[in-house]
Amino acid sequence: MPGDWPLVGRTEELRLLAERPAGAVLAGAAGVGKTRLAREMVANAGASVVTRWVTATASARDLPFGAFGAVLDGVLPPAANLLGHAVEAVRTGARPSGTLVAVDDAHLLDDHSAAVVHQLVVRGVATVVLTLRSGEPTPDAITALWKDGHLPRLELQPLSAVETTVLLEAVLQGAVERSVARRLWELTQGNALYLRELVAGEQEAGRLRPLDGLWLWSGRPTLSPGLAELVQARIGSLSDAERDVVELLAFGEPLDPALLCKLAGNDAVERAEVRGLVVVDVVRDEVRLAHPLFGEVQRARCGVLRARRLRGRIAEALAGAGGAQAEVLRRGVLAMESDLTPDPDLLTVAARTAAGRADARLAERLARAAIAAGGGFAPRLTLASVIVGHAGGADEELAELTANARTDTEHVQAAALQVDAYAFMTGRPELAGAVLARAQGAVAGRAASTELDALRAAVDAFRNGGAATAALAAATLAEPGLSDSGVAHASWALVAAHGLRGRLDGLELAEQSGVAAARRSLDLGWMEIPIRAWHGMALLLAGRLAEVELIGRELTERFGEMPLANGACSLVNGRVALTRGHVAEALRLLREARAGLAPFGPAGGWMFACLADMTIALAQSGSRGPARQTFAELAALPPTGLAALAVEGALAAAWVEAADGALSTAVAHTRHAAELAADRGAQEVMALHTAVRFGDRTSAERLAALATRVDGPFAAVAAAHAAGLATDNGAALTAASREFEEIGVLQHAADAAAHAAAAYTRKGLRGSARTAAARATALAERCPGASSPALRGAATPLPFTEREREIAMLVAAGLTNQAIATRLTVSVRTVEGHIYRACGKVGVNDRAALAALLRDGSER
Repeated sequence: MPGDWPLVGRTEELRLLAERPAGAVLAGAAGVGKTRLAREMVANAGASVVTRWVTATASARDLPFGAFGAVLDGVLPPAANLLGHAVEAVRTGARPSGTLVAVDDAHLLDDHSAAVVHQLVVRGVATVVLTLRSGEPTPDAITALWKDGHLPRLELQPLSAVETTVLLEAVLQGAVERSVARRLWELTQGNALYLRELVAGEQEAGRLRPLDGLWLWSGRPTLSPGLAELVQARIGSLSDAERDVVELLAFGEPLDPALLCKLAGNDAVERAEVRGLVVVDVVRDEVRLAHPLFGEVQRARCGVLRARRLRGRIAEALAGAGGAQAEVLRRGVLAMESDLTPDPDLLTVAARTAAGRADARLAERLARAAIAAGGGFAPRLTLASVIVGHAGGADEELAELTANARTDTEHVQAAALQVDAYAFMTGRPELAGAVLARAQGAVAGRAASTELDALRAAVDAFRNGGAATAALAAATLAEPGLSDSGVAHASWALVAAHGLRGRLDGLELAEQSGVAAARRSLDLGWMEIPIRAWHGMALLLAGRLAEVELIGRELTERFGEMPLANGACSLVNGRVALTRGHVAEALRLLREARAGLAPFGPAGGWMFACLADMTIALAQSGSRGPARQTFAELAALPPTGLAALAVEGALAAAWVEAADGALSTAVAHTRHAAELAADRGAQEVMALHTAVRFGDRTSAERLAALATRVDGPFAAVAAAHAAGLATDNGAALTAASREFEEIGVLQHAADAAAHAAAAYTRKGLRGSARTAAARATALAERCPGASSPALRGAATPLPFTEREREIAMLVAAGLTNQAIATRLTVSVRTVEGHIYRACGKVGVNDRAALAALLRDGSER
């Protein structure tokens, strides 16, 4: 890290300081950045002024003129009017442009030094910048400077979350994963000094490190000695009663004020508030530590036995405070780590709550504690579910759970878990089908059989998601008495099947029904993520991007703190950005998604979808090498068994080929994707329109038919784009471009405009061609870093046939004639002939000159 961190978030303060020739008083809490801002002002003053930097200290406070000792050493005569001599001595060597005096920690000035500063300001003989700590006793002469209006007082606030992220990325010289930036801000509360110490310590410990261009942070922070000392200095010495308050909050915050007072005493809590150690939120009626790092320091200083006793006291006090899920979870965690006798029922409910919030690791700890305390089937069910979720398998645990099922309800619960494990987590839907068959033979009642139908619909949706799946899911949802698990699984199946087919009627209602069921059950909270994510996918395919963005924001707000869920949320948001053409933003979000998903393996196909989108984004950015590398990672994943993902894999392969210019091969991949999307019209539209973007003129009739069956604006515009391309109709292509822009898919709009420019050019309409090309360029500029075959063609309008351009682009990509022949399944002689004719058309002599002509400078 650099020695001096860049100054962030102080633009307004610097502007105000530049406008105030007399100077200013910079006040704020310790570490907020007062000294850094003062140094920036001194640096901005330049060499044209004489600068004096004075640091006041507690040790020099008892000495007359102590802060100015270095400046006045040997200057002051043993005479009267020492103050006047001191002021002149400070100004010694002043230049016509003036003198700048910066006083750091002015609240520690002795009275004589304070009087010097006062005179410098009042007489207007120097620009003076002071820093002082808010809330500390300050000499009257200094206080008078802003009270009497001589200097403005600026109360510096901590950095905001956004400013903290900007600062981190400037210091670390790279993108910081958003949850990492948020955690660092939450811990430091925007205190720049604390942030610097924390980042340095975590880097040195190897927990804060870059991966694939993204800074990640694993584990809990360990306070470095320097940071612990800074925080302890701010806390100050504590009485025993005050220490109790701080420690109780360190292990149990937030706490109800009445409960905290009962545990620590009214006087102690009131003193802690007056000293600024705790803050009371009157709206939420809760007490928290004034700074998160206070808790980190106190926990680090607390002995193991005392910590266990404190947690036990808090857990017992919370037992009578209500039964909200959050309180039960908090009480369960405290009890698990306390000296109390374990309560299996409490630990079981806490484990289920943690699992429902997608905190798998905490749920596993609580479930194991519940089992150890004598819990039965319920905690084992939770344990198996979270092991499956973050360990990607646990076949033994699942088999044991099934063997211990006795009632219809338990058989269905065990089957549901195995279905979720095999179909959604590990991509083995054939095993899920076998599980359902066995469970069907084990249950006796109709209600249980209906529950299994809901699971069967979910498996079918995972495998194919066609009309039959939608019908089964709808029929199951219509059955009375369906459990929350049945409603959640059948709703997910209906959302996925209808959405991929492009049928939006009733989709929102199905989503709401499934989400409500998931939220009602402690065990099903995680299902809200796939239900809403698949609804978002349906809306994305339909071209209703604003609604998908809303889903992405809501999922992030609700689940963004939970590891697997955070990765899934970033994937949803990254997919929207990619569809809009915001490729750089999409890559950042998708890298965050991959980092969040990595510890969980290929769970639920999330990683497959992430790598497929990353491949496409990299290809669209022109990063051919990284795109191929990411596609290789994608190809190495185990099969997901999810038909919808097979389509995305084929499209990723198409974009890799297109990035190199092998458009005929790319189109073949898109047609294969369209075949895979049979009975899923919305996905077929996406696949066929990708072929159109690559210049395919054969998809217009099929897209026109699909546009009559697929809901949403996208299919109709895709069909119009295909028809315009097939008929070489520049006006129709321009109209399609405008409609794509209205939907918000800017790169699609740019491609249609580029196709329009080419169509006009072929018809000799040069003015219209220039207008369309300008439109394509303007749209592309709104998609920073994005590229596509259509845009590259518009940028280099050369008189080639489609095959000549394809081969010329592969030459520019660095492929040999033999490699091109293999790639396109033609003979080397055919490749040589096309290169010869292309060279002749543009007046170059060999393939090297042809490559130089076409190369766009985007090689990576």
